[in-house]
Amino acid sequence: MLTFGVVGCGYWGPNLIRNLSTLPDCEVKWVCDARPERLAHMQQLYPQVKTTNNFSDVVDDPDVDAVIVAVPVRFHYEMAKRALDAGKHTFIEKPMARSSAECLRLIETAERQQLTIMVGHTFVYSTPVRKIKEIVDSGQLGEIQYVSSRRLNLGLFQKDINVAWDLAPHDISILLHILGEAPVSVNCQGKSHLAKGIEDVTDIAMQFASGAFASVQSSWLHPSKVRETVVVGTKMMLVYDDLEPNEKIKIYDKRVEVPPYYDTFAEFQYSYYYGDVHSPFLKLTEPLKIECEHFRDCILTGVGPESGGVEGLRVVQILEAASASLAGNGAMVKIGEPAEVPAASLA
Repeated sequence: MLTFGVVGCGYWGPNLIRNLSTLPDCEVKWVCDARPERLAHMQQLYPQVKTTNNFSDVVDDPDVDAVIVAVPVRFHYEMAKRALDAGKHTFIEKPMARSSAECLRLIETAERQQLTIMVGHTFVYSTPVRKIKEIVDSGQLGEIQYVSSRRLNLGLFQKDINVAWDLAPHDISILLHILGEAPVSVNCQGKSHLAKGIEDVTDIAMQFASGAFASVQSSWLHPSKVRETVVVGTKMMLVYDDLEPNEKIKIYDKRVEVPPYYDTFAEFQYSYYYGDVHSPFLKLTEPLKIECEHFRDCILTGVGPESGGVEGLRVVQILEAASASLAGNGAMVKIGEPAEVPAASLA
């Protein structure tokens, strides 16, 4: 039996508590939050759970095997570091931390303590994203030319991070997963409309060594909710609409072909191919349930998570580069390989 302590029961924490409570061989012993009304609500839903507003009660309990950190980003590093130092396997909601330096210290601590560290990149565990990864790896779309992601809605406004740090980790983690590579450079532009210094609209552009290009648009100032990713290949194109109830993925047999040779500009003609549209069948399962199961299994087997510390670090590196680009009026910021990461983590 694995025993968990969950820190933070605001927006997302209750979903983690719900899923962990239903897993075989798992028990949520502690729920920690600064707000008494939230603790009272969790106690009403889960009478067997102990509640506290003191994080030490969780990390100092020898019966606790793992800690879930689902608090605002500014507390991620401090709480995750304390949990790892106390010998607890640690799950951190996205983004992993406020800087790549903090991520590196967490990875190194987990390596030293021989503990599992995992980041809540929930969409990596969703059926549609896993299917897209399968389609891309099969070569069905051809060589990937560009990916465009849009995650837009009205709110929820954050006070300590901008919209890129709030929403873009979802799309960036999806990108890294399906492309299997990290970008080499980042450009970002954005604007603060309501809170000075906290951008509520951003557009991140990424260049990859393979030649692929990706853009991630994030907004808290949009009249309707949009959750769309477009993947364009040399053979076919794919659209993933997470708000679509049934046909979340559509594959378009469309492409543009350039003539292999021509003698004059007048002879140059693009060839446009229009074929069928296909939507593969998806057996949908709650991604968070799969994510929680994966965390449990990684603890029990010692296998590294699909969204482990290194994956969390790479997302934060991109967000850091986006912030630097914003400060430089959209200037290109290069990203290097995180050489300081322990070799075992990169294997």
